[in-house]
Amino acid sequence: MSRRRFLAFSGVLGAAVTLPPRSSVAVPDPLQSPPKADPVADAYHRVLHLHTRWVEKQWDQASGAYSAADFRFASVLGNAVLLTDRRYDAALAGVGRDTLRAHTVATIKRFAGTNRLAGGDGWGRQLFWDSTFELYFLLAARLLWRDLDVRTRTRVAAIGSGQAAYAFGLAYGNDPLSAGSSPNGAAGGWEGDSKLAEMGVYAQAIAPGLAWGKDDAALRERFSYWASNASGLPAADRANLARLDGLLVKERNRAQNLHDTFVVEHDDAVDPHHQAELWRTAGRAAIHFLAAGKPVPEVLLHQPNGEQLWRTLRLLGSDAGEPVMPMVTSRYHLYGRDVLPLAYLAQVLGDRDAARAEADLAVRLEPYLRHDPEFRLAKFGGEDASEPEARAELAIAYLFHRSRAHPTVPVTSAEFFARASGTRDFGADVGLTVQQTPAAFAAAATKTGFVNLHWQPRHDNWLVDMRAAAFLPASTRNPGETWTRAWDRLRDGVDATATVLTFGDNYAGYATLPTGTVVYASTGIGTDEGPLALFNLDMPGVPGLTGRRTFTSSTGTLTLDGSGGGGGNGDVDELRFEPRTARYVRMRGDAAANQYGYSLWTFSVLDDAGADLAQGALPAASSSDVSFPASNATDGNPETRWTVDREEYGRQDAWFAVDLGSPVTVAGVRLFWESAYGTKYVIQTSVDAVGWSDAAAVPSAHELSGGWVDIDGRAALVTHGTDRTITVTATGVIAATGPASPVLIEGYAHTGLDLPALARRRIPRTPPGLRASDADGYLSLFNLSADPVRGATVTIPSTRLLYLGSQVVRRDGLAWPVTQPAATGRVEPPRFKVTGKPPIGTRFDVTNSHRVTVTAPHSEPVAVTLTSGTWSAPVRLAAGRSRTLVVPGGPITPAADLARGRTTFPTSPLPVGMTSPAYAVDAKQQTSWRPGPTGRMVVDLGTVETVSAIRLNWTRGPRPPIRIERSTDGVSYPTVARVRKPARHTEIPLATSARYLALVVDGWRPGDAELVEFAAYG
Repeated sequence: MSRRRFLAFSGVLGAAVTLPPRSSVAVPDPLQSPPKADPVADAYHRVLHLHTRWVEKQWDQASGAYSAADFRFASVLGNAVLLTDRRYDAALAGVGRDTLRAHTVATIKRFAGTNRLAGGDGWGRQLFWDSTFELYFLLAARLLWRDLDVRTRTRVAAIGSGQAAYAFGLAYGNDPLSAGSSPNGAAGGWEGDSKLAEMGVYAQAIAPGLAWGKDDAALRERFSYWASNASGLPAADRANLARLDGLLVKERNRAQNLHDTFVVEHDDAVDPHHQAELWRTAGRAAIHFLAAGKPVPEVLLHQPNGEQLWRTLRLLGSDAGEPVMPMVTSRYHLYGRDVLPLAYLAQVLGDRDAARAEADLAVRLEPYLRHDPEFRLAKFGGEDASEPEARAELAIAYLFHRSRAHPTVPVTSAEFFARASGTRDFGADVGLTVQQTPAAFAAAATKTGFVNLHWQPRHDNWLVDMRAAAFLPASTRNPGETWTRAWDRLRDGVDATATVLTFGDNYAGYATLPTGTVVYASTGIGTDEGPLALFNLDMPGVPGLTGRRTFTSSTGTLTLDGSGGGGGNGDVDELRFEPRTARYVRMRGDAAANQYGYSLWTFSVLDDAGADLAQGALPAASSSDVSFPASNATDGNPETRWTVDREEYGRQDAWFAVDLGSPVTVAGVRLFWESAYGTKYVIQTSVDAVGWSDAAAVPSAHELSGGWVDIDGRAALVTHGTDRTITVTATGVIAATGPASPVLIEGYAHTGLDLPALARRRIPRTPPGLRASDADGYLSLFNLSADPVRGATVTIPSTRLLYLGSQVVRRDGLAWPVTQPAATGRVEPPRFKVTGKPPIGTRFDVTNSHRVTVTAPHSEPVAVTLTSGTWSAPVRLAAGRSRTLVVPGGPITPAADLARGRTTFPTSPLPVGMTSPAYAVDAKQQTSWRPGPTGRMVVDLGTVETVSAIRLNWTRGPRPPIRIERSTDGVSYPTVARVRKPARHTEIPLATSARYLALVVDGWRPGDAELVEFAAYG
C-alpha cells in the first residue's frame, strides 16, 4: 500500500460509516498539498514531533534498534506517521528525518525477526499484551512498506495472519500464554472486574489479519463475536433484535461485562479508563481496516450499549476531556492514554460531544508534555510503562483526523455539560452516586476501600485533587454503614444526590445540587473537616496552573506559591532549607492523600549545589512492601519505588529515611511521589538518628477567619454553626480546623457571590439530630442520628420559597414538619415562589409541582402571588378562606409513574425502523417510540415493584395488537396481558410484580401509531 493510498482512505471511511453523513469523500494527500484546517490534528502533529525526543532516548546502539523494555520499540508507529508527512520538522523533533527513518526501519526489521509468529523467540503471539503492540508495529510497517526489504515484509505479513489464526484457534477459551488475563471464556465478567477490555483484545488481535489478508467468513464471524460481546449486557442484548454484520445481537451476545447501570469496574473499582477500552480497542482495529482499504465492520460502528457507556463517561466528564477517576487513582491525568477513545468517537463515529472532549484534551497535551518529566505523554498517573502505547495511540488519533474531509465539529463546552448533566446511583454493589451539572461535578464513593466525597468546581481538572480525601477527614475513610440516593428531575423534579455515612456514633452527610453547589454536614467526626487538596503546579497553557493559588477571606487576600516549600500535591516536591549538618534525613508523614499510604519513586537529599547525596545511600523505613523495598527509592532508577507495607496503608505517621554515611551539609530534598503521596509531612534531620529537628514542613499553613474563603476565584467554601477556623496552604484548604464539633459546610462552584452575606445568613433551624442548608434555595436535610425523626419542625428562615408538604408562616419564617428515617439525607427543590408578604399563620399545602392550597389565617387576609416557571397567579383570600391552585400542562413531580425516566431496551444499536424506547418514558408529548418491524421495548423499573396498571398513549393511526410481558431477571418474560385492539389511550389493569416490563407490538407497519407514553403504576 502506498502512502498516497493510505492517506486518502477517507473515501473508504465515507462509504463504510453511516453515522453521520460526510460532507465529502476525498482528502488531499498531505504529501502533495497543504493539509486542511484542523487545530486538533495540528496539536497531535506537534506533540508527536516533541515526543520524538523521548523516543530517541530509547535508541540502543548495541542492538541497533529502539529498546525492547516495555515494548518501547512500538514507538515506531509515531515515527512512521511523521515520516509519511511532508511537514516533518527536524528542529521540533530533535532529530533529522534521515536518522529517524534509519532508526525506525532498523527497528522494524529487528523486531519483525524476533517475533514468535515470524520464527523468532523474543516477543509476540501472547494476547496480553503482546498482540496490542503487534497491532501498532504492523501499522508502522505498512506505512513504511516501501522502505522494507522482502524478507521483513514477509515476516510482517506472517505476524498479522499468524496472530489472527492464533486468536481464532483459541475458540472461546482463554489464552494459555497470558497468565492471569483472560475474557473468562465466552461468559465474560462484570462484578469487580470487567472483561470488556479482554474481549476487545481478542477482537483486535484478529483485526490486522482480517484487514490485510483474504476475507475469511469464519474469522470475520469470530471478530464480530468478540467485538459485540465486549460491551454486552444480557438484559439489553437478549432483547435486542438489531443486526450487526448480518447477525442478530440477541443471538450473538451472551457475555455480561458491565453493570446494568452502564458502568465498568476494574480491580473492584469504577474505572473510566478501563471503560474507554471499548473505543480504544475499536480504534486500534478500525485503523487497520481503513488503511487496508476495507469497510469498517458494522460491529465497530454500532457497538452494543456503546451510546449508554459513552453517556456514563460524559456524566464523569471534566474540562480537560479526561473523565473523572472517582475511585482508581493510578490513571489520573494519564493524558496520552485518553486520546484514542475520544478521537475514535469523534472522528470515526462523528460524535460532537466527543469532539468537544477531544479538543479540550488536545490543547492541554503540549503543556502537559513539557511539564517535568519533560516530553512524556503518560505521567502523573503512575503508568510510566504506558509511554509507547500513548505515542502509538496519539498517532492513530492523528490518522483518524487526516482521514476526514472535515473534522467533526465539536459542541461548545456549555452544550457539552448541559447534555452531560444528570444524576445516577450506580448501585450499592458499585458504591458510587454521581451528579454532573453545567457548573460542577460531584460524587460520593461509598465502596469500602474507596470512600470519598468528590467535588470538581467548574469541571476544573486541575483544581481539587480527587486522589485525596475531600470534606471527610483524611483519617476517616471507611464507614460502618452508608445510605445514598439520587433524585432525577424527570421523576422527582430535581437533579440531586444525598449520602450519609455512619462512623460509630458519628455521622457525615453530603448533598449535591443542580447548581453545582455541595453541602457537607457532620456531627463532628474529626479535628480537620472539609479538606480539599489543591493542585498548585506551574504548567503554562493549562488554565489555573500558574504555580500560585490565591485565597480571599474576611481577613484579606493571601497568595501562596506551590513551589519551593509548597508541596503536598504529589508529583515532585523540591524543598529547600537553610544548610545544616546531618547524617540522617527523613520524611515523616502527617496525612496521606489516599487509602494507599505513601510511595516514593525517588528520595533525594540535596547539597548547596543541588547534587543528590542520597543516591546509593542506606535507606530505612517504618515499613516496606516486600515487592517495593526502601532501597528502590535511592537506587538511581526512576522506575522503581518504595511503598509502605499494605498492613500500614492507614498509618499516617509512616516515615522514610536515609543514612548518608557521615555528617555532611544538606540544604534540601527532592521527593518524586507515586500516586500515593503525602499531603502533609515534615522533613527532619539528625546527626545520630536519636534527636531529630524539623527542616521543612509541608505545607505551611495560614489561618483565616470569617466563615468563608474564595479559592483562586474558582470556588468558595462557606461554614456555619462552628467556631472552628479555616486553614489554607499552598495545596489545600481545611474548612473547619479545631476541636471536633458539629459542622456544616457549603461549597459553591459559581463565582460572583456575596460570600460574607452567605456566611452571615440564617440557615434553617432544626431539632437535635437534623442538620439543614438552604443553599441556592434547595433544602438539603440530613438526619445524623440513629433515631428516626417523625413530625419534627424545621424552621425555614424565608417565606419566599415553598416546598413539598405543609408549611405555616411564623414570625421567624416557615414552619415545615419533617419525617425522616435515621441516617438518611434529603434534597427538596422549591416547588413555588411567593411574592408578597404572607401574614403569620398563613398555611401552604404543596401536593406536588403543580398543585398548592393556600389557607389564610383566621385573623388576616392573604394577598400574594405564586410563581412556578413561567406560570404565575395572584392569590387574594379573605381571613380563614382557602384556595387550591393548579399549574396547567407539563409533567407532575414527584411522579407516581414507575416507568418515567427509567432505562429502556433495546439500548444501542436499535433495530432498523425503530426509534428509541426512551421516548415513551420521557414525559414529553412531542416524542414517541416507533416500534418498527421488530416491535418490542422493555422498561427497567430499577427494582422489583408491584404493578397494578399500565397506561399507553398513542399517536393517531392504526394500532396493531399488543401484549405486555413481565420479568424479574431480564431474561424470562412471561406474557401477563394481551390487547387485540388497543385504544388510543389504553388502560391495562394488572396484578403482578416485575422489575422489567415489556411491550410487544405485533405486525407494526409504517403509518401505524407510535407510542407517546408508557406508564406503570403500583
